[in-house]
Amino acid sequence: MKLSIVIAVLDSHEIVRRQLLHYKKMELDDEVEIIFVDDGSDPPIEYPPYELKNFTIYRTHDKRPWTVELARNVGIRKARGEQVFSTDLDYIIPRNAINSAMNFTEDKMSIKREFGVLDENGDFTQDLDVLREWGLLEERIKTKGTRLPPHPNNFVMKKTCFDLIGLFDESRAGNPYPIGGDAEFKRRWTRFYREGKVTLCDYRPTIYMFPNGQFCGDVDSNPFNLFHNLSRKSEKNHYYKLQRQR
Repeated sequence: MKLSIVIAVLDSHEIVRRQLLHYKKMELDDEVEIIFVDDGSDPPIEYPPYELKNFTIYRTHDKRPWTVELARNVGIRKARGEQVFSTDLDYIIPRNAINSAMNFTEDKMSIKREFGVLDENGDFTQDLDVLREWGLLEERIKTKGTRLPPHPNNFVMKKTCFDLIGLFDESRAGNPYPIGGDAEFKRRWTRFYREGKVTLCDYRPTIYMFPNGQFCGDVDSNPFNLFHNLSRKSEKNHYYKLQRQR
């Protein structure tokens, strides 16, 4: 197995349905597996009513809020691929990003981000009117288009590299948002990189994010109620502090 795509899932059943249609339509290579880790969904995430090659659901059976680090680690441990593509359910991975993730030779590949949407048929679009319907702020569209900065929860890494630097810090699971697991993992990676123990790929493919949260004007923005309903409104959240100052 060449590549394992590992995605933590909490509720968001309609987004799950659209994502699985998206992967089904791509007819992925036999060397690609897709792992969804159900992080306590109610009702549980189920397999689709059609065959999806190399797709597996694992479950954490953990009902605490904000346990994504735990879920990611479950998926990484179960992954059979030489490379692991780690991301979240609100990201759309196109075929060219999957091809790049299968063929790079360094220890890690970082990812670029833009906004995009999967429609009800699992088809991808960046149509600006559709992004507006999802709540993407007009000011952001005018100043930055569909682009947004990278985030440490999106990357491809050789599975052997996890053996070297470790997995996500599970002691953070269940703490109030933001629990900081992504940032801590990136700091650890950066230390190993600066010490010359790991290598980073120069090329960065692009994946696409459904508009939600602060990009729609409220950190708890949940377009069409299609995502989980955990609140991001906490004193530790930088974007929530900015939101209250407006």
